[in-house]
Amino acid sequence: MSLQQQLTDLFAPAFAAEGVDPSFGAVAVSQRPELADYQCNGALGAAKAAGRNPRALAEAVLGRVDAPDLIASLDIAGPGFINITVVDAALAAVADSMAGSDRLDVDAVSEPSTVIVDYGGPNMSKALHVGHLRAAIIGESVKRLFRFLGHETIGDIHMGDWGMPMGQLIVELQDRRPELVYFDAGYDVEANGPYPTESPVTLDDLSEMYPVITQRCAEDPEVAERARVATFELQNGRAGYLALWQHFHDVSVTEQRKDFEALGVEFDLWYGESTVRDRLEPMVQRALAAGVARESDGAVVVDVTRPEDKKELPPLLLTRSDGSYLYSTTDLATIEMRVQDMGMDLGLYVVDARQGLHLEQVFRAARIMGILPDDAGVEHIAFGTVNGKDGKPFKTREGGVLRLADLIALVTDAARARLDEANIAEGYPPQEREEIARQVGVAALKFGDLSNHRTSNYIFDLERFSAFEGKTGPYLQYSAVRIKSILRKASDGGLEARDIVAPTVAQERDLMLRLARLPETINRAADLRAPNVLAEYAYEVATDFSRFYEHCHILSEPDSVRQASWLRLVSLTLDVLTRLLDLLGIEIPDRM
Repeated sequence: MSLQQQLTDLFAPAFAAEGVDPSFGAVAVSQRPELADYQCNGALGAAKAAGRNPRALAEAVLGRVDAPDLIASLDIAGPGFINITVVDAALAAVADSMAGSDRLDVDAVSEPSTVIVDYGGPNMSKALHVGHLRAAIIGESVKRLFRFLGHETIGDIHMGDWGMPMGQLIVELQDRRPELVYFDAGYDVEANGPYPTESPVTLDDLSEMYPVITQRCAEDPEVAERARVATFELQNGRAGYLALWQHFHDVSVTEQRKDFEALGVEFDLWYGESTVRDRLEPMVQRALAAGVARESDGAVVVDVTRPEDKKELPPLLLTRSDGSYLYSTTDLATIEMRVQDMGMDLGLYVVDARQGLHLEQVFRAARIMGILPDDAGVEHIAFGTVNGKDGKPFKTREGGVLRLADLIALVTDAARARLDEANIAEGYPPQEREEIARQVGVAALKFGDLSNHRTSNYIFDLERFSAFEGKTGPYLQYSAVRIKSILRKASDGGLEARDIVAPTVAQERDLMLRLARLPETINRAADLRAPNVLAEYAYEVATDFSRFYEHCHILSEPDSVRQASWLRLVSLTLDVLTRLLDLLGIEIPDRM
């Protein structure tokens, strides 16, 4: 049990004994650390509810709290704020307990849920670019966070692979290479054999073709109509188009998987919209039969506006007038699949904030259509954009969208230069040094993003992100590597870590107090779906450790008991930093 929870468990019954709701006894970290370690502010709200004087109520509560082994002092500030200072020995005991726990005393949830994190979301047939960055790394962190807390957590890439772009690419390829067998509507597989196994295009080909065909469709209604027909025929099972689509799919997944792996992002499922294609027609027909969907000018829609809405929401389109499906339809069918086949209790959709209206329509329609039961939840985990120093969405110097592979190369190059400037990893084998540069570069990229609240837009500043000083990923990596070095030297010198004892200096105590806040920090990050909470706390831990290390000369400390205690505290700090950085998807080199 965390230190903060122990204190809450003391104050909650004290408030209850005064005839008020025990929830007023919740204890929080002190906002004035120079005055106290923790504080309880419930007396103000409780007094208002009970019609009592808040300071008098606080004094009555203090009279009911008796825990000399845990609390060193209690005092009342202002109109009824209760300040709490913890006994040094109790603080040491908490740190020692964390050091002996595989989970660092962070409790797993008592009732695990099946949580599906929908993130990544690239479109098939396109190379990944900087616009895919935030969904990937925020989603990866959220997935890791919920998994650590004990939920059955599944990460699904939810690739866009079944809509109009597929039909457009089919048309473009047909115009370029009409001789390909896939366009022969009369091709007989039984008589002539299966379609070719080798793809006629690469992902680079598809990435080049897509903007061309979208422009052609915008300028030429005839081309747009052909793309619409091709999409309809693909979705209705035309064999040659399905075989061609499979090639598009396979080359896309092969290349995109490489980029995601380079970024340290791993998906449990590589499902796309096509995964639910057999569910689309039955789902639409059920909605029509139940009267929750209706025809409108030949299309099928679901009305999602509620009586309490101040502004009417557009109906959600399930099919176009020609019977073809949209990504709104596949989104609904995906929810159906996740509930029925995967037992989803909670779906977290890590998607650009600009898709807010679409997801609101889909979520409402899912409830109306009976796809999403009352005991299952879905949430839009919205995020902002990555901008250049001009405040506009980040692009290359030529004005194009930066490919993700090029971005990773860019940050790796910057990290390599920083290593040279700081004389870090000098003399290491070239292969190891290159791996360190990659790890540092990706850490700079990820922490630069995740240290901001996900809903905020942020400026991509490679020079600042890659620095080994300040609130950066490389600084945290270097802090962890320095701790590893201390522990190696201690081991080489035959020194052993033993029980953590009561602190004797302020820097030691501050570090213990900071580490004790890990459980609440992780739970708060999960509650808010906000990795920046972890990033901020990791920086605070590293900063407090630096101050402790500057003041406490661990390897030369003459008091063996104190030295052994410090070594265990150092090891605990490394474990906490390692866990936090792993939750952020950041690797720690063995040495620098």
